[in-house]
Amino acid sequence: MTLAPDRCKKRIAEIATAAAEVGGRALYVGGCVRDQAMGRPIRDLDVELLGLSIEAAQALLEGFGTTFRMGQSYTVLRLRDLDVDFTADDQHGLDFEAAATRRDLTLNSMAIDPITDEWLDPFQGRADIAAKRLRATDPTTFGQDPLRAMRVARFAACLELEPDERLRALCAEQPLESVAGERLFAEWSRLLAEAPRPSVGLQVLKDCGQLRSAPELAALVGIEQDPTWHPEGDVWTHTLQVIDVAARIKPGTPDDLAFMWAALGHDLGKAASTRKEDGRVHARGHEQTGRRACEAWLERLRAPGALTRCVGALVEHHLAPALLPRQGASPRAYRRLARKLDQAGASMALLERVARADHLGRTTPEAQAGRFAEGEIFLAEAQKLQIRERGPVDVVLGRDVIARGIPPGPEVGRILEACREIQDAEGATDPEKLLDRVLGPRASPGQ
Repeated sequence: MTLAPDRCKKRIAEIATAAAEVGGRALYVGGCVRDQAMGRPIRDLDVELLGLSIEAAQALLEGFGTTFRMGQSYTVLRLRDLDVDFTADDQHGLDFEAAATRRDLTLNSMAIDPITDEWLDPFQGRADIAAKRLRATDPTTFGQDPLRAMRVARFAACLELEPDERLRALCAEQPLESVAGERLFAEWSRLLAEAPRPSVGLQVLKDCGQLRSAPELAALVGIEQDPTWHPEGDVWTHTLQVIDVAARIKPGTPDDLAFMWAALGHDLGKAASTRKEDGRVHARGHEQTGRRACEAWLERLRAPGALTRCVGALVEHHLAPALLPRQGASPRAYRRLARKLDQAGASMALLERVARADHLGRTTPEAQAGRFAEGEIFLAEAQKLQIRERGPVDVVLGRDVIARGIPPGPEVGRILEACREIQDAEGATDPEKLLDRVLGPRASPGQ
């Protein structure tokens, strides 16, 4: 078995032997066993100590090194020099089947004995994997945590498995909207970050009636779009296509999460802004409306403030990479946009990627061919102006203004803003000349 590296496997086997000597049993459980069964890369190792209380488990592990606890309601034990999460269960003795009934899905209810390599699969998780099926381990305990409905959507998208009808019914019953915002945010973020096609998870939520926990998204279903620009259909359909494109083109950097949230939320404003005039569908101002909707949703989910600001800016300006090249915009317009993005923790390169996902997430001939010519022009201009990855650096600083005899205060800020306006319009680089233009020339010595 290749579940764990040899050194790690040997130590876990030693811990399992020690557990058996005090009346317990150690088993690999959870995601590592599931990934082993699916032939997927194993990221995290989890070991459950059956028949031991958390105190007894900690005492056992202390024989193998320094231990510490993690978590609040669900305690995890760690050895400082071993990358393994240990949990304890003294409620079910050594009966793994009884202990596994509290787990959500059959594919998460398997175990492997680290001493014998024996598989324990009381709920036929491997058969469900082979059938590409998601199934509840125990329908009577599934609802103990309503968040499981969101987890099912994530597993469906990340593992490309189909929930069976009973599981869909169970998910539909869960009061997902009652779950703490930060827990929902974590699940949404994992769905967006990890799934090759996040749209699969969103469609599961819709089919189960669970978009009610994300009313901003639910409102997009059935919202018309101009078929010239969006022959694929309503805003919901477009959003599903956009997030799948985004998953393919995400930059592979710390910006990935903001990028994926922006792709998901880029058209949230269309629910309130869409109008039909003279037979044409318009959604004027949906960028600003969308920013407010997206930020409100993220704030309700208790997302980090920096992420919320970044996503909000990307949503508000997501049309710019297409519009600025079409309008033949001036360098000033590019620089001003880069400043706004920079202040929110975003960049021109990241914004172009959001716009690219938006552009390619539709069924126009250009999108089907994978072309976004305006995006290329936008990036080239940003590169030429040296603002592709960050906004313009102020040429004039506060200390330069104060050196001209202006006391610290609001007037300094007004002068700096005037200098920025000139800098952005003309690309000025000399701080003294900029200040001369705003304040007048500095008096020469002796005058």
